Amino acid sequence: MSQRFVERGGLWVAGQAVLMIGVVGLSLTHHTDRWNLGILSLGIGCLVVGAGVGIAGALALGRSLTPFPQPQPQARLVRHGIYARIRHPLYTSVVFAAIGWALTWHSWPALLAALALAPFFDAKARQEECMLRERFPDYASYAKATRRFIPGIY
Repeated sequence: MSQRFVERGGLWVAGQAVLMIGVVGLSLTHHTDRWNLGILSLGIGCLVVGAGVGIAGALALGRSLTPFPQPQPQARLVRHGIYARIRHPLYTSVVFAAIGWALTWHSWPALLAALALAPFFDAKARQEECMLRERFPDYASYAKATRRFIPGIY
């Protein structure tokens, strides 16, 4: 593992990959054969929300998009689009999509792994925000005015 990978926050990226692979793997290997239309519908709804939030976040970031918590050298502070409502829409999208995937498969072990993504991304976002505060002087005022993951809630 290169020093540059670690400096950019590569261990965070590796950790999220492990959790996401866990969600998919557990859902495929540990799911119930008794299907419930309500749970399936909730799962599909979470997948749709996750996809929509993720696409909106990726479009707003454009060339600044990176899986690493350290912003790219050419990055600018994005406060338009979905970033006007939440600071970390891509993390929100992954959590919603993972929960949706687990629910769609009716996999309770996968749901636990998906729920583990929430505190993981909260910790990653806090680390990222330290870097963003150093890089962008007006990040603190942006953070005060904009919720981290869910508009009006958190």
